[in-house]
Amino acid sequence: MQQNALGVVVIGDALIDEIHDTGGVRELVGGAALNVAVGLRRLGVPTTLVAMVGDDEAGAHIRGYLADHDVRLIASAAPHGSSRAIVQRDAHGEPTYVFNEAAQRRSIRYGQEARQALLDADLAVISCFPFDVPAEVDAVAEALVGVRVAIDPNPRAGMLSDRAEFVRGFERLAVDAAMVKVGADDAVLLYDGDLDALRSRLRALGAEAVLATAGKDGAVLEADAGTFSAGISALPGPVIDTVGAGDATLSGVAEGLVGKRPQTGEEWQLLLERAMDVAAATCRAEGGLLRTPESLEAGERGVTGS
Repeated sequence: MQQNALGVVVIGDALIDEIHDTGGVRELVGGAALNVAVGLRRLGVPTTLVAMVGDDEAGAHIRGYLADHDVRLIASAAPHGSSRAIVQRDAHGEPTYVFNEAAQRRSIRYGQEARQALLDADLAVISCFPFDVPAEVDAVAEALVGVRVAIDPNPRAGMLSDRAEFVRGFERLAVDAAMVKVGADDAVLLYDGDLDALRSRLRALGAEAVLATAGKDGAVLEADAGTFSAGISALPGPVIDTVGAGDATLSGVAEGLVGKRPQTGEEWQLLLERAMDVAAATCRAEGGLLRTPESLEAGERGVTGS
């Protein structure tokens, strides 16, 4: 795998997914931001994760997982311990989430190490951030001055305390962002459900590019070079778990924003299609660990996200 000399800093959540389904109970390391950080590293991009991680057994598991994948962690203190999501899957595999107190009261601080990492990075990615807490938005906005940013609001109903405040905080950072990713679920939870209208709104706010994902209906990416679409990529093997698809898509697009930026319509289209290939490969195994079509061919189907 080709290594990219330029790095990315990912800001957001890192947690334990405690999964309950017909197979019993098991734990996987997860979190949208963590998945993106590990995904970018697996795509050859040097990556740092800035997240709240506790000094507890769960935190040790998170730290070990990141170390295994060569992702640098800059941890904020976690007075309530590490975040945890209780994930219940129904007979069709659809998840519902209940978050512990640590996840609901998550907070991130930006000390000298984090600020230097941001200054050194070619891109910062924010995912599953507490945009409904003004003090958190103020802190990250101040730390990101002069930094190119890609944003995925990735709201979770179980952690969302103030929808209107979340939208205000998210849109404050979306202005002039290099890229904003939104999904159909985001449009329903935060706006009126119209994903196309949300894409246009974010472009009007000043986002350089907007990636809108719509599950089985594929994705649309809009930039100055035009509007591009791609369907779900057809790969061998059954779909096992769709939970990490959005994070994988974000990782795939973010990788293409590091270093040489896409300029032409053809470059944007190829970037989107590659990201959709990565998302489809990730869905061929349980957990949020990013896969590529090439890694599946190399026999990585059985590798879990923890």
